[in-house]
Amino acid sequence: MARVVGSKGQVVIEKPIRDALGIRPGYIAVQKLVGDHVEIHFYPPEHQESLRGILADKIKRRVPPEEWARAKEEAWAKATTSEWRKGQDE
Repeated sequence: MARVVGSKGQVVIEKPIRDALGIRPGYIAVQKLVGDHVEIHFYPPEHQESLRGILADKIKRRVPPEEWARAKEEAWAKATTSEWRKGQDE
């Protein structure tokens, strides 16, 4: 598929190629000069979906913000005990 380069240096990536690669609007195109040709790598944009609640089933207890520092210290203390590590190896 040959195309003419536009006046602004733009080239269209044909739809079958975009579909095969899964390229959608918003993807980042990184161009690299390799010898006498250009390689283009496409990267998806950062997702816009909320991750809120994704770990809800993993929560064992809720900690109010003012108690967070103490809860963190307790968790680190527990993580350094041999009893906790033993449970992780099983």
